[in-house]
Amino acid sequence: MNYQWNWMIFWEEAPDGGGTYFDTLMSGMWFTLGTAGLAWLIALLIGTCVGVARTAPNKSLAKTATAYVELFRNIPLLVQLFLWYFVVPELLPTAWGDWMKGLPNAPLVTSVLCLGFFTSARVAIQVAAGINALPRGQMMAGTALGLTTWQTYRYVLLPMAFRIITPALTNEVAAIIKNSSVGLTIGLLELTARTRSMSEFSFQTFEAFSAATAIYIAVSAIALLISNLLEKKFVIPGFSAKNAGLAKAGGH
Repeated sequence: MNYQWNWMIFWEEAPDGGGTYFDTLMSGMWFTLGTAGLAWLIALLIGTCVGVARTAPNKSLAKTATAYVELFRNIPLLVQLFLWYFVVPELLPTAWGDWMKGLPNAPLVTSVLCLGFFTSARVAIQVAAGINALPRGQMMAGTALGLTTWQTYRYVLLPMAFRIITPALTNEVAAIIKNSSVGLTIGLLELTARTRSMSEFSFQTFEAFSAATAIYIAVSAIALLISNLLEKKFVIPGFSAKNAGLAKAGGH
């Protein structure tokens, strides 16, 4: 049986009442970007704190931060999503658990929290690597100026570390956008879920997933462009990501 191509399908009305199939895909894209954006805020905040803790002089604090990273990095993302959605509400006090399960946007909240904590472990690795890439004299210089440990991190180490790891962090932004697709397994109507919906309603599978692929590629290309621009703007002579030995994809 020959497949009947129909690229005009995007301008036909979708049966879900949300406009055309193009509108459906755009709605999914905005859900994807919104989910990824909120999760990134969580990841950057927690990841920075954990990354700093991994390099802290306090060994107990450093070990705790390392344990955090290993926990969230080594459990598959899909498993973590199911734990957040099905298990966490049952472990909380009854009132809190019932509140979480009764949220009208529970899939969105769950996906944001899961992606945020999962990505925070990767951000922590990058932050720690950026700090460790700096000369030891930076810390001593802060101490010599009379700064506390926290002030040295805040005013001396972190500003330089973030400039070094800018390309790696931008890569994590692209990764969190793509990872948001796992949200469809708990009912989040992001881009991949909308694409599947279009495929099932219209039977134009190739057109639907071709469009989704193009959207993901475009988003990744924009993230790469931003990464290159930021790297050129904030580069520190002698302290680029390559010179510091940092991998863009993160990891180790």
